[in-house]
Amino acid sequence: VAGPPVDNLDALLRAGEFGPAMALAGGNGDRGQQDAMFRRIATAQARAGASRGAARTASGITNDLMRSRTMAALAGQPVGEGLLRGGGVQPDFDQLIDLIKSTVAPTSWDDVGGPGAIASFDGGVYVDTTGTLNNIVRVDQRGQLASLHRIAGRGGQPGDVSAASPLRMVSLPRLERELQRRRALGERPDDIMQALAGIERVQYVFVYPEQGDLIIAGPACGWDVNDEGRWISTHSGRPVLRLEDLVVLLRNAFGDSAGRFSCSIDPRQENLAQTKQFLATSAERPLKANQRARQQWLDKIQDLMGQQDITVKGIDPRTRAARVIVEADYHMKLVGMGLADGTLGVPSYLDSIEIPAGGSPPPMDVLRWWFTLNYQAVKAVEGHDAFQLVGQGVKVLSENEMLTARGDRLHTGKSNELTYEFARNFTRHFDRLAAKYPVYAELQNIFDLALITALIRSEDLPGRIDWHLLHLLDPDAYQVELGAAPTQVDTVVNHRVINRKHIVAGVSGGVSVDVTKLVRRDAMQTAVHAELDYQHERGAPVEMKPGTWWWDVR
Repeated sequence: VAGPPVDNLDALLRAGEFGPAMALAGGNGDRGQQDAMFRRIATAQARAGASRGAARTASGITNDLMRSRTMAALAGQPVGEGLLRGGGVQPDFDQLIDLIKSTVAPTSWDDVGGPGAIASFDGGVYVDTTGTLNNIVRVDQRGQLASLHRIAGRGGQPGDVSAASPLRMVSLPRLERELQRRRALGERPDDIMQALAGIERVQYVFVYPEQGDLIIAGPACGWDVNDEGRWISTHSGRPVLRLEDLVVLLRNAFGDSAGRFSCSIDPRQENLAQTKQFLATSAERPLKANQRARQQWLDKIQDLMGQQDITVKGIDPRTRAARVIVEADYHMKLVGMGLADGTLGVPSYLDSIEIPAGGSPPPMDVLRWWFTLNYQAVKAVEGHDAFQLVGQGVKVLSENEMLTARGDRLHTGKSNELTYEFARNFTRHFDRLAAKYPVYAELQNIFDLALITALIRSEDLPGRIDWHLLHLLDPDAYQVELGAAPTQVDTVVNHRVINRKHIVAGVSGGVSVDVTKLVRRDAMQTAVHAELDYQHERGAPVEMKPGTWWWDVR
């Protein structure tokens, strides 16, 4: 077709020659003109009924503002519908292609990247219609830092997502682009997206201004679903990161909460007052020695304590991230009270109590344990285009609260030796506990994501690559799956008899996250060796195939 490029494009689009139109646009050296041509081609494809082709074309638009507007327009088009020039409905052959890819040797297709068919589960707890948190009954569902940037990205293509990788890169802008494409087609993120390509923990954050890319990186592998419905690495046994949590914490970091969120599980004041009065009254006469009388006494305490209230702040309590922090906190209380087994080096609080002959048991304090951040530092190279998370991520703090006759809990700001010892042991042996109870590793992942999302905001990494997060930050564009919000849970209280003395202890606490101090520039450590730069250069996105958003560095 003769004439200048715009005329050529018009003629090709009128003729329905989308392949030649794409070739013409791809040969345009002006990035702005190329994006505009891609947008026109995508619009024409959508009108002709080639919805999947239109989404692929739109995903090639490099300007994310124009791409988002184009994708939003495509999302309003019924998938696979359109009129031929003769007035008939054109079939969408792209759907047939996708059907073939999903049914004929699905793991062999290059845009899949390996096996990853996993059903979606809520995790180790569920919330009933009254808002009460419950444990799931287990059912078997399965039958350095400075010269690396230059060499890392030469492979630049994803391999087998199920293979173990010491360092897997996930490009957040590229992932967002693919999520936009799927939304334009009326599709949810696939399992590989939902599992963030199987990354088990975030180690690094890399920014590449020249390539317009922002990457998170860490060890990765394929995953399976365990008996509790958690997505667990087949290599390490750790839960993998989840896209839903990343989106929730991005919105937390860029919203009013600015990297702060928390949950608390607290006994009700009136229940504490009733329980304290009952204990005082029952202490006036000795408890009968038989097992039945003791059980009735314990049941009465449990009944008086009733349920505790759950409060979540900073993130939507209906999200998966909220359920994880609540579940982890509640389970830690069970371990502390001896209602769930700990691990070697982590005895329960009650098991640690010793009463010398003639001594008195401790009073019924409300013990308070809570999870918080435990990072040694965020390391950065001098140019602040590579960052490394250093530290375990999670620790437990403690406090003893005095209990008045009215059931008021008075903060003391202090811990007795046994309360502090449990918190210290839990922190010291956290990795062992996380291996035994994956919910703690999931909490670690939540903390990692909270830290990197706050880092992304505080360093204005999106601004450095001209990325606006229009899809990920928009609740109407990317819709996070919401469940029932937990509002109450059975009280964690337990009893032990030592030297014929009866000891009753209750517990409260929660999860408290504030990453703002860690991501301040004056709090960061400058990397003094070559590893971080090395990893940064290794991971560079070079010669990426369209649709690629993750890759391994060998």
